[in-house]
Amino acid sequence: MRLQYPTNIKIIQLPCSGRVDILHMLKSFEDGADGVYVAGCMEGDCHFLTGNFKARRKVNYLKGVLAALGIEPERVEMFNMSSAEGPRFAQVAREFTAKIKELGPSPVKKAKAA
Repeated sequence: MRLQYPTNIKIIQLPCSGRVDILHMLKSFEDGADGVYVAGCMEGDCHFLTGNFKARRKVNYLKGVLAALGIEPERVEMFNMSSAEGPRFAQVAREFTAKIKELGPSPVKKAKAA
């Protein structure tokens, strides 16, 4: 089965969503991303026990940082899904991309271009 999701999605695989770092997400914005989302395993079903909870806390923290900087916190999200939910992954990618398009280009990208 070939899953169709937007070509502008860049997937970065980690052994666990808990390994995602706030600085890496911020660097994504600096490098030109208009939005970032973390796809972690289902809550309570993490192979590393609490990785997805750590990822959720980091994403929520980053939302606060973005808001303090005057950037829409909706530009970063966390989604929980099973590795067997490929079609859901593709659907989330399409929906998140549409949401980011509505928000427009990242203010970070605009500031960097100026």
